[in-house]
Amino acid sequence: MPLADTSALLYTKSMNNFKPLAEDRIAHYNCCKVGQKFSIDGNLDKPAWKGAEKSRRFVDLVTGEQAFLNTQMAALWDDEALYVAYWVEEPAVRASFTERDSLVWFDNDVETFFAGEDCYYEFEINAYGTVYEVFFIYQDALKKGSRFDVPQFDLHSRDVDVLSGFQDPTRFRKHPRGRRWAFMDFDFPGLKSAVKVDGKINDPSHVDKGWTVELAFPWEGFKILNPGKNFPPKEGDTLRGQFFRFEALHYHGKTITESVGWALNEHGVYDSHIPENFAYLHFSEKQ
Repeated sequence: MPLADTSALLYTKSMNNFKPLAEDRIAHYNCCKVGQKFSIDGNLDKPAWKGAEKSRRFVDLVTGEQAFLNTQMAALWDDEALYVAYWVEEPAVRASFTERDSLVWFDNDVETFFAGEDCYYEFEINAYGTVYEVFFIYQDALKKGSRFDVPQFDLHSRDVDVLSGFQDPTRFRKHPRGRRWAFMDFDFPGLKSAVKVDGKINDPSHVDKGWTVELAFPWEGFKILNPGKNFPPKEGDTLRGQFFRFEALHYHGKTITESVGWALNEHGVYDSHIPENFAYLHFSEKQ
């Protein structure tokens, strides 16, 4: 999620002396193994999700205060994939983008990030089920002879942008790792996603309950992120990831505020791109 203009000053001041979030502020989630197979269709009433541990209510990305609309996530895993679910309370469900890899962050959306070794991955989805994906590699890590020196991450033939470049001065040189190459054409191998809306999209005359999201991230993609870890995981293994919701507030068809950001734990600044502040997923083989 790009930085909102209204938060630029706060971000710049708070990141001049960057410090990771204190460990006691970072969320921990116990991710259990699931025994039964299930389809990815956005319906979270199935037994697998009813038995999963729901997270706490999301909090404000900057302050850590509880968000005024409820958002919760849950995660499960098996030998094939990591599964993530979102419950999104939204009385007026809105969406506009329908083409894959559109600028989904301008809609209300939920976002899933996974941290890797010298890299991280971003996934976004709106209420239409439109997906946006990017794979980020820190520029100081993408060198000749490195593990990223492969055709998949070739800077000359792929669709590549830069995060923390001069076009984004509020981020430039604020994070210790600096600029990141953003591979815009990256597709997580075997990704499955689905959304189910309990309401009427873009109909302000109808009071909606919200929408749910169901995702499957096969383990093959995590091998790109963390080549030294076990995938599928073993009992006690961990993974860093973060879970977000961004919400623009509307009144009578007009946007009345820039998107507010909510997450499983705060980051202290309005920025989702801080892997040091991502939550911990703890994998358990308990079913």
